[in-house]
Amino acid sequence: MIQFLALVRKDLKLFFNDRKAVVVGMLVPIVLASFFGYLFGGQGGNAETSKVPVLVIDQDGSDISRGLIAQLTSEKSLDVKPSALDAARETIRKGKATAAIVIPRDFGKNAGRALFTGAGENGAGKPELGLLYDPSHRVELGMVKGILSGAVMQTVSKEMFTGSSGREMVAESLAQVGDNSQIPAEYRKPLRDLLGSVKELNERQNEQREREGASGQRPLSGGLTMPYETREQAITSGDNVEYNGYAHSFGGMGVQFILFMGLDVGIALLMLRQTGLWQRLRAAPLSRTMLLGSRTVSACLVAGIILLVLFSFARIVFGVRVLGSLAGMVGVCAAFSLMTASFGLMVAALGETVEATRGYSIMATLFMVMLGGAWVPTFVFPSWLQKVSMIVPTRWAMDGLDGMTWRGLGFSSAIAPIAVLLLFTLLFGAIAVMRFRWRTD
Repeated sequence: MIQFLALVRKDLKLFFNDRKAVVVGMLVPIVLASFFGYLFGGQGGNAETSKVPVLVIDQDGSDISRGLIAQLTSEKSLDVKPSALDAARETIRKGKATAAIVIPRDFGKNAGRALFTGAGENGAGKPELGLLYDPSHRVELGMVKGILSGAVMQTVSKEMFTGSSGREMVAESLAQVGDNSQIPAEYRKPLRDLLGSVKELNERQNEQREREGASGQRPLSGGLTMPYETREQAITSGDNVEYNGYAHSFGGMGVQFILFMGLDVGIALLMLRQTGLWQRLRAAPLSRTMLLGSRTVSACLVAGIILLVLFSFARIVFGVRVLGSLAGMVGVCAAFSLMTASFGLMVAALGETVEATRGYSIMATLFMVMLGGAWVPTFVFPSWLQKVSMIVPTRWAMDGLDGMTWRGLGFSSAIAPIAVLLLFTLLFGAIAVMRFRWRTD
């Protein structure tokens, strides 16, 4: 046992004597985790999102088009600027704008008619708004389309009910209802009644505007608006407990850099084996289990220290707390540390040369980090990729760390991640023991 502890102590001293290893293992993940945590919403989950740049090409110049532009400009999530069609295409192609809205000629007039009759001028179809967009910003495109639909509905309806051009279109529509073959006969009388009521409303609005100065009353604002508001509630570990985006980012960076630490352990073992040092150690009264086990324990201790430093920094600076089971948190960290150590041993056992081993093991590590949700949460993945990620150990580590920190789950939710990580530990360890060669050919 004394020999085993001496080997572990030797590995720890080597790690902490290497200042570069300490900086890479602790300082770099702290910096990266702070950055990603800020992007994910930071403490409280209130991310400062940038406005979506949108260009507007007004080829109509009507009251409705100007009102539509004003409505879009008032949206806090959009950065609306006027443009010409060719210039907008070039701007989007260069990636400097997400989308461009093209308001065609006579849009206001045709949209007003279509609001009541479902068709444009002379029975033509509904007017179309052009929408040019950057295909790499499909998420933002959906948001722009939603805002645009609400803005068009409010602007057009407001003009039809209270605007000067609306009064003219209502009068025209009243005259055309009887001759419009696209409107079923049984709908024509109700439509005439509706348009007549709108005409009467406009007339009364005009009368009220004339006596507005004397009475102090204001006319109806007009325009159809959304008949509801939403009350948002974030579901976290409890009432009045805010989501902390730093919890996920520090877990992800910890997983990534501990895996790279395990990779360094494997590469170091491979180099020692190729230099013949392992043959001399084998000549000593030390078993294979003791030699490999000491490397495993020392790697686990280093991984545990890194996780302790990361989450201590996150707790002090960013308020990240273990809102779930502390025992579950310790169990997930310990299981992941063991899995990382066995992964490093497997790398050393399977490697042929240092250069080749470093190349494919770095690639495997990056795949595990990427598919495990360490960089971005797995819920943004396609459904099929989310299922594939279930066979990646880092996915279980991230789910366990998230569950024990900001989700506030109990120990029972940590059992599955711990069990899966330990299974991978046994798998990687078994491969390492079976394939480890003491000699090089």
